[in-house]
Amino acid sequence: MRTFDEIWAISSSRQGGDAALEAQLSKPKTSDELKATPDDRYLSLATKCIFQAGFNWKVVEAMWPGFEAAFEGFDIGHCLMLHDEDFGRLVSDTRIVRHGPKIRAVQENARFFADLAEEHGSVGAFLADWPSSDYMGLLDVLKKRGTRLGGNTGQYFLRFAGVDSFILSQSVTNRLIAEGIVDKAPGSKKEKEAVQAAFNHWKAECGRSFNEISKVLGMSID
Repeated sequence: MRTFDEIWAISSSRQGGDAALEAQLSKPKTSDELKATPDDRYLSLATKCIFQAGFNWKVVEAMWPGFEAAFEGFDIGHCLMLHDEDFGRLVSDTRIVRHGPKIRAVQENARFFADLAEEHGSVGAFLADWPSSDYMGLLDVLKKRGTRLGGNTGQYFLRFAGVDSFILSQSVTNRLIAEGIVDKAPGSKKEKEAVQAAFNHWKAECGRSFNEISKVLGMSID
């Protein structure tokens, strides 16, 4: 397995130098910033990621003011109380993408986030306090306790929320394969542990966030 500096050198040569590579990197939010984000904003973001999955992202983005209006600003209490009449209305609401199971997921994730808030004080506190060294474990929580928050959807939700995170895109996965960490997209517990250990190793080496590390890995592949 190459050191992070070696992988950085590969990416830098392909991106036009260190400065050009650095300019493309982003850092996660601070713990205080995560905790200051209201629970409704996390529900809104999770819902956006769910609706964008397998669909045109730009269309969902353009419609988002309509989503905010249709779901009353994603107020957790309001979304928890949605009933059959509400769902009947929402699946006919032209302001949103009319996808029944994804609409139902709003209520189910409102319950998930309400439970997190009860257990930890807020969704943001839960995310801020989760150890980055077990990021794969956090993805498992989203998959098991949330609705439609597994796979890439959960990864993008955490990245856009500002959590220190890596996204296992095809290019990042290809770099992991090239380094002998996995031989395919990680699916088993053993493979996920190997990926987490590699990212933890690189983070200890360079002191950078997972956001930055995964971006550098991805840009090291043609």
